[in-house]
Amino acid sequence: MKKMFLLAASMFLLAGCGAATLDNGNSNEEQSEEKAASELIVGVSISTLNNPFFVSMQDGIQQLAEENDTQVKFVDAQDDTAKQSNDIDDLIQQNVDVLLINPVDSSAIVPAVEAANNANIPVIAIDRSSDGGTLLTTVASNNEEGGKMAAEFILEQLGENAKVVELEGVPGASATRERGKGFDDFAEGKLDVIEKQSANFNRAEGLTVMENILQANSDVQGIFAQNDEMALGAAEAIGSREGVVIVGFDGTEDGLKAIEEGKMTATIAQKPEEMGRLALQAAFDHFAGKEVVEQIDSPLDLVTQ
Repeated sequence: MKKMFLLAASMFLLAGCGAATLDNGNSNEEQSEEKAASELIVGVSISTLNNPFFVSMQDGIQQLAEENDTQVKFVDAQDDTAKQSNDIDDLIQQNVDVLLINPVDSSAIVPAVEAANNANIPVIAIDRSSDGGTLLTTVASNNEEGGKMAAEFILEQLGENAKVVELEGVPGASATRERGKGFDDFAEGKLDVIEKQSANFNRAEGLTVMENILQANSDVQGIFAQNDEMALGAAEAIGSREGVVIVGFDGTEDGLKAIEEGKMTATIAQKPEEMGRLALQAAFDHFAGKEVVEQIDSPLDLVTQ
């Protein structure tokens, strides 16, 4: 009886230890000690700084960091998932207090997020989420709602069954999936989406892809590009052809200028500087002991001429 009791007690203690081990590191809220903003070292991985949208995001982070004497280490993934993972590993080795990550690919980023989790470094995702790992929060616009706004606008401008092309972003990015879903769900049965192709959120690819589409579909009436860079490329491909409605997404300086000049029709405008500030502020709040919600929405506006 005594041996059986000791065995049962040992099993109970092992089970308890196992539960504690599984829980260790899974909650950034519990693991981080309180720190002032001026004491923090913040690592920021941005998908690409070859895109004005993400440069504005970086500016928003930098401005708030300077206002609070916060040290920030920026790395540019150059739209390369392997480089982004290596960059984040380097930031972890440098013992940053928190990571702000704008993923190239929402699936490929998961191991890097998990590595940060294992190092007890809180992770905040910006603009695009992660398909796995533990995030302190995700700061992003409601991409599905933005895609729906674009489809509604095109329907208002062109009417039902208008022939529309959709230029998609980087395959695997959450923004690509969400903007596409919002657009496609509303467009189904109302608009004739004759072609959907990826142009990787890139202006030059938007031009090339749109030129190829026009060779087989000269009767295109509308274009939804999942960012302004692709929309600008599509506008160049359209050239002087009149009556084609071109809607982008982001509200970049170049996109807004193109709308003013009549080269683009509209954009679903995000506020990337504000997005960057919201992400860094969430880090400040976390280290001040404040509760941080799982999703922080950044506002959207439909901008036309």
